[in-house]
Amino acid sequence: MPRAKTKSYRVVRTNLNAQVYDILKEMIADRRFTPGSSLNVERLTQELGVSRTPIWEAIRRLEQEGIVAHTPHKGVRLVALTRKMALELYEVRETMEAMAARLGAERASPEIIAQMEKILNEQKLIVKHKDDVAYSRSDHDFHLLIYQACGNELLKEILEGLRYKALPLAFKLSPHYTEFLAFHKRILEAFRRQESGAAEKAMQCHNRRMLEIIRETPWGVDGEKGTA
Repeated sequence: MPRAKTKSYRVVRTNLNAQVYDILKEMIADRRFTPGSSLNVERLTQELGVSRTPIWEAIRRLEQEGIVAHTPHKGVRLVALTRKMALELYEVRETMEAMAARLGAERASPEIIAQMEKILNEQKLIVKHKDDVAYSRSDHDFHLLIYQACGNELLKEILEGLRYKALPLAFKLSPHYTEFLAFHKRILEAFRRQESGAAEKAMQCHNRRMLEIIRETPWGVDGEKGTA
């Protein structure tokens, strides 16, 4: 019998691809793209100084994660969450972020707590000026610190993925910034005191309030895209 061919495996260096992927995620976190808007591949190649290949590799990863959608001959767009998608995301986040907050309150280093304090000091001014872009970045960084503090790499990885999926909400959250800042302060205080139960409860309340907002906010006549 002829011998079966040995499968060939190759290690491909993807440092550049990974960097471009991370940059595109940062752009999304910084609200460079609005929900449903197009990502111009040619413009991105010029801005980032790379060829089309790493851009498309990053787009394929983001598409697999449900963050962008690529339609042949129509281009790439940032996914706009439907109400159903948003509710499902925050139902999952309610449980998993509460777990991260509970573990984080027990395990957070003084350095992480200091970074959380710095972010919230900045957030007070951001909320006062209702700066949507700055708030999105500040809120994003604050939650990432909680994931980092939890000390569970699997939980951190899952939550980071959920976090990016939840970014393209198709309505403004600025009317609720003061409420969210209050929740963040409660979480930080629980971290300072290493009160895991209080941290878990504050995070649950934070996500449950977000669920209420999603249910109450008008989502457009087609039921898909927010208009608020």
